[in-house]
Amino acid sequence: MKSRLLTVIVLAFVAGCSGATRIDEVSCPPNGTPYSYDNFGKSFFAVHCTSCHGGPNGYSSRAFGSASLIRDSRDRIFANAAVGNVSMPPGPDGPTPQERAALGEWLACGAP
Repeated sequence: MKSRLLTVIVLAFVAGCSGATRIDEVSCPPNGTPYSYDNFGKSFFAVHCTSCHGGPNGYSSRAFGSASLIRDSRDRIFANAAVGNVSMPPGPDGPTPQERAALGEWLACGAP
């Protein structure tokens, strides 16, 4: 229990000092976003995320296989993969800056 608490504290400290853009720093456009789970989120996550975050066959305990699962983790996803936050996905073949900007907008608008 103590080691888990220590891990959470360290991660919170690192996240707070990382300079990462937070979801509350990005506004949803006044007229909403053209992006939806069907026309953006589903394919983005299929290409960039679900090979590891896909549930029982993935490498991570966090699964992003549905719109509701993504919405439940949108702050965390944003902090790791949207806008200028580039820690996920790891490797050289990650999303383009334009795709990361679109992900940020979609998540900031509530991931409709």
